[in-house]
Amino acid sequence: MTKIDDIYDAADDYGLITSAQARALGVSDDEVVQYAARGRLVRMARGVYRVPVWPYQEHAPYAVAVQAAGEGAYLYGESVVSLLGLCPTDPRFIWVATPRRTRRSLGAGVKLIWRRSPDMVAWYEGIPCQKAADAICVAALTLGPERSIEAAREAERMGYITPAELTMIEGEVDVHA
Repeated sequence: MTKIDDIYDAADDYGLITSAQARALGVSDDEVVQYAARGRLVRMARGVYRVPVWPYQEHAPYAVAVQAAGEGAYLYGESVVSLLGLCPTDPRFIWVATPRRTRRSLGAGVKLIWRRSPDMVAWYEGIPCQKAADAICVAALTLGPERSIEAAREAERMGYITPAELTMIEGEVDVHA
């Protein structure tokens, strides 16, 4: 088996692999760059590559943003609400939280939040995310109380949060604020 085959086998659900993951497979950074130059990989962000034969997926931009932010990063707030399709959100921004400080520029549409004490993380659609209930509470600042409660009810209907979490969100997000 060749090194590029090892990379293709190690790609995640979105066809993504990081330079660090490739190094763990015994592929040097120079080799990864060579594969990208030859069209065997597509550079998506600094240190993040995609297998070119992978079909497009609607949630791929979220996966790329999280991978580009580095180890321990996860989708945050309004972006989790958007990923889960709970209510309409601002599509111009992808919010990513990371437990480590980083100076990486992730692009114009990615907003990086440094979280000294990381949130509880759950995996939705194959992407590490802030738990749905916490994400809805955070998103209430930009979505507004009414839309946040609608999103929470939809999340409860879809099984992302429990009835107790719905009650907690309704109490925390005051509609009359």
